[in-house]
Amino acid sequence: MSNIIESFRNLEFLDWIFYLIGGLMIIYSLFAVEAKKVFDSILALSAVSLLSVLLFIVLKAPDVAITEAAVGSGLASAVMIFALFRMKAGEKK
Repeated sequence: MSNIIESFRNLEFLDWIFYLIGGLMIIYSLFAVEAKKVFDSILALSAVSLLSVLLFIVLKAPDVAITEAAVGSGLASAVMIFALFRMKAGEKK
């Protein structure tokens, strides 16, 4: 038990950032799967994508971060929200 506590004390700041972002990604992913509303799932998936952008920035991969921000967070989320609103408009007719 003392070895585990000692290993946590020896973590650097960047390690804490990795664990924080990774934990938040897991939490938002589980929320996206378990959410009752589709819109909430889309927002959670967008949050996971934005957290992966932060992770890529910390890992010093700006080209991958920019691509993920544009395609993963921006375009994919916009397409899913647009499709959701089109489905809801079709149900009203």
